[in-house]
Amino acid sequence: MAVRWLCSLFGKPFDGGKRTMDHGSQQQQQTQQMPGPFQGFAGPQGPCPGQHPTLVRLDELQREVAMLGQQVCSFSGLQSDREYKRLERELTQLLLEVDQVETEGRMELQQARKRAAGEVEGLLRYLEGNATHPSRLAIEELSREAQSLLLAGVVAPFRQGQAQNASETGEELVEAVQDVAMRLAQEVLEGRVRMHTLALPLSDETHEAVQRINQVMVQVSGARCQLVALLMGLSGRDSCAHLARVLTELLVELDALDVSSNTAVRNYRKQVVEEINGLLKHIDLEGEGDDTFRYDLAQNDSIREIEAIRGRVSVLRGEVLRQGVAGQGAELQSLLTHLDEVDTGRNPCIREARRRAVLEIQAVITYLDLREALGRREPGPDEPPPHAAVWRVLASLSDLQAQVLGFDGKRADKSYMVLEELLTKQLLALDAVDPQGDQGTKTARKQAVKYAQNILSYLDMKTDEWEY
Repeated sequence: MAVRWLCSLFGKPFDGGKRTMDHGSQQQQQTQQMPGPFQGFAGPQGPCPGQHPTLVRLDELQREVAMLGQQVCSFSGLQSDREYKRLERELTQLLLEVDQVETEGRMELQQARKRAAGEVEGLLRYLEGNATHPSRLAIEELSREAQSLLLAGVVAPFRQGQAQNASETGEELVEAVQDVAMRLAQEVLEGRVRMHTLALPLSDETHEAVQRINQVMVQVSGARCQLVALLMGLSGRDSCAHLARVLTELLVELDALDVSSNTAVRNYRKQVVEEINGLLKHIDLEGEGDDTFRYDLAQNDSIREIEAIRGRVSVLRGEVLRQGVAGQGAELQSLLTHLDEVDTGRNPCIREARRRAVLEIQAVITYLDLREALGRREPGPDEPPPHAAVWRVLASLSDLQAQVLGFDGKRADKSYMVLEELLTKQLLALDAVDPQGDQGTKTARKQAVKYAQNILSYLDMKTDEWEY
């Protein structure tokens, strides 16, 4: 049970080798014997002299299948391993060669070819189904060892009526099983480190912030291994509190990166943040133990406080959209200050709720600021045409943001798709503006692009169906 709980940390439960525990030995015997699909045409030393050329070719392919079958049964690794790819490639090539064998329309030759192809396909399925863990064979051996201990120490004495003797040796049996469980946990841990090392999907040349995100990803992969070791008692060097502080610092670093101008990098950072929040959640659960009342979010004081602030923001947003006045700016700023004082208790759900509330307030504030700037604008006769084009886009964005603020639907709604399309068109319009070397126009266009991207992000957040 400890191992199953451990592996749930990685998002995919470990199957304990069930797919191979029951059928692995039988598959090995079948692969070693490898009788072939055309026994009736071959003697003990190979094909009979003078037999059909098709059967001779199938017999040659069958020998290659037998050699690869032994390697497939002894394979222990993942689909990303070089050995797996080699075996898959060679089996696929064999399958193609079997399909190319000419049968001349004869039923017996077609059946022989079909059986040969079936054996190759069976090996491919067996290879794919057992590429579940780098240490699969070692784990299966440890599982069999644990089964043997339980059979010899518990099941057999009870069947023989020696239950009292079994209870006398209970402590030794428990120690032996614990030793096997510890070795099994170490095998799973070492293998999962390989399976869940976070990928680095973007090169450093993509964006200036990518290099730092890559470094954080590597640190998160190490932190995951530290957390598993801590939870299993395999490492006493650090504490969960220390690891939580390290992960929180990484979150702060990621939040400080400016990636608003690049959607791919923004999504990349989001993936890393989700990984960190997942680890923090496990740390929080471990630290709190049975104090589940702290995670009863319906009764959590911080959540109630955040919801009260969101309720007030909703009222102010409605007033702004109906009346178009800017007198709510001071109150909105005070609500931001209030949110900063909310205690999240290291709870990732509360942190996310507070972050969303902050974004809702900032969306209304930026809308008011832009409306005020558009109202004060007095273009002169010497204003460069590109600069005026940027302001026209900003005016359109202001109208679209008002619609986004009032949007209360889902991503499947037609109105959502219309808003997304209109915002994208404004980004394209900004991209088409040629500053003609004017620094003021360059700065204005850059700010307008960031403004449009923020509206898109806010619309995406409103429709992602996030819940506590």
